[in-house]
Amino acid sequence: MNRPPLLDGSNYDDWKSCMTAFLKSIDIKTWKAVLKGWEHPVVLDKDGNKTANLKPEEEWSKEEDELALENSKALNALFNGVDKNLFRLIKQCTVAKDAWEILKTTHEGTSKVKMLRLQILNTKFENLKMMEDENIQDYYLNILDITNSFDSLGEKMSDDKVVRKILRSLPKRFDMKVTAIEEAQDIPNMKVYELIGYLQTFELANGLKKKNISFVSNTNKEDVQCEMETDEIILDAIMRLGREFNKVLEMIGKKLRPNVHNISSNISRNSESQRRDKIDENFNHVTSLTRRYESDEQSSDGELTYEV
Repeated sequence: MNRPPLLDGSNYDDWKSCMTAFLKSIDIKTWKAVLKGWEHPVVLDKDGNKTANLKPEEEWSKEEDELALENSKALNALFNGVDKNLFRLIKQCTVAKDAWEILKTTHEGTSKVKMLRLQILNTKFENLKMMEDENIQDYYLNILDITNSFDSLGEKMSDDKVVRKILRSLPKRFDMKVTAIEEAQDIPNMKVYELIGYLQTFELANGLKKKNISFVSNTNKEDVQCEMETDEIILDAIMRLGREFNKVLEMIGKKLRPNVHNISSNISRNSESQRRDKIDENFNHVTSLTRRYESDEQSSDGELTYEV
């Protein structure tokens, strides 16, 4: 806190604000020395009028000492608040106001240059829009950079203008919130930080919803994937069981083939035996009938009829 902010040639807007606060923190008279300037005391004539002769320091009054001290404090802060290149611009200054004006003109330019810079900033401000992948905080910082540049050039931008600019430059995802704010809030008297607070709350709420939806979607995908993996496991188990069952059937078939052959042989043998038995039975029956015929013919001359 005892060291002034450093101006390196590229941060004048920020440095100007920081240096102003630093000079005021030293003493309000120190800041007034920058605003009003300081004149070296001169010798007065008999009538009390100022002459061209500088008054020796040892003859200064108490009031003159105090004014010179405040100027020295401000000049010391400016000397130590710039880098070596910029120090050469103010090295010969003995008045803090002169050093301040040199730095101001160097970075802000003359009145014509200032007006040109203001026009460029105004165009940049009007064309600025929030990107789809940008969040409110980053967009607000971009807005602040431009408004601070306006302020450093001596033209302060009102909250009403900044609020309206933000509302009309938001992406479509904020349409519902913008409509609600315009209907419920007093836009002309609304502060910028209040608007940013509303928009950040809305953005955070939507972000949580999207996160929950994404979580549910990922959970569903995981469930589907788990079900697919389970189905694949079951199908693989069924295929393995089928293969094992086929092996068992083949083993059973191999064991049954000899028995089937034996059964066929037995059936053939049984059929042949039954056929022979039938022939023998028929032969015996014919033989018996023949014998009966011969016997009947010998015993009687009558006609014999019978059926075979």
